Amino acid sequence: MEQNINQNPHRRFNILTGEWVLVSPHRTKRPWQGKTEELSKISKVSYDEDCYLCPGNKRASGDINPNYQKPFSFINDFSALFSEVPNEKVEIGLLRAEAEIGICKVVCFSPNHGLTLPIMKVEEIASVIELWKHEFSVLGSMKDINYVQIFENKGAIMGCSNPHPHGQIWAQKSIPEEVKKKTIRQKEYWDTHKKPLLLTYLDQELEHKERILIENNHFVALVPYWAIWPYETMIIPKRNIQRIDQLTKEEVISYAEIIKQLTTKYDNIFKTSFPYSAGIHQAPTDGLNHEEWQMHMAFYPPLLRSSSIKKFMVGYEMFANPQRDVTAEQAAKTIKEQPIEHYSLQL
Repeated sequence: MEQNINQNPHRRFNILTGEWVLVSPHRTKRPWQGKTEELSKISKVSYDEDCYLCPGNKRASGDINPNYQKPFSFINDFSALFSEVPNEKVEIGLLRAEAEIGICKVVCFSPNHGLTLPIMKVEEIASVIELWKHEFSVLGSMKDINYVQIFENKGAIMGCSNPHPHGQIWAQKSIPEEVKKKTIRQKEYWDTHKKPLLLTYLDQELEHKERILIENNHFVALVPYWAIWPYETMIIPKRNIQRIDQLTKEEVISYAEIIKQLTTKYDNIFKTSFPYSAGIHQAPTDGLNHEEWQMHMAFYPPLLRSSSIKKFMVGYEMFANPQRDVTAEQAAKTIKEQPIEHYSLQL
């Protein structure tokens, strides 16, 4: 099967969730007559007077942003969670509901409206990571906050409502379902082997190199064997790190370097500002040690065949099982071949 894995239908197992993905590489040969859209262009505007995230501008809440010169965070004016809600429950036969509390914050990466991570400087991305660390420590230490989710939606097709470079942090009482699944799988492996599951996996990937994209002193970027999205990737620390606030100064710089290089390669694939949802999974902040956990960052980009053709989760994927056409190895080859200099610098 190893010889035919890039030609024939097969399933791959996700070691972190215990779930399977169907891979159908032969489908890339079918003709496409689907929806196309305008290309996502890189903005040249450094300040937009109508942008509610630019320095000095008024937000929907009426609050005025400070004239910030470095990454800036604030409580989301349209938060999905509130820090105080009545502690109520519903249990009527099979119907159950319960109150959920939390805090939602917006993190502006830069005062410059026209930047994105791939065209920011390494030291600027490092400042974003330092703010992530700070917010994680503060939010994670709060009473009744048991998980802190750091994420970014880039591009309108990923639901991003504002092009200003920014991400979000949601901190909440309950532990999200994806994190629960990954905690169970990693704990099972740790209890048996006394080594983090993802570091064992990383050792195997580094030995074979086929899906490795970028490696530096402290981090590795790769296409996970079980990837679902066409150009899905993961960044994994080489050291056993449960949470982002454990990163050293040197590791922060290495992390910034690999984020910049990976997102630059993304943009270079189709010569466009590559959309994605990216998020950092890390140990819960529920007071337990969680030595089994290995922090990692995942990127889920929707683009498939060009800058205007994206992958939808529809039909079979919604009702049966995740499925992909491009294999992880084919995607890794495409990403790896991209230069680390941003295409806009070559125009």
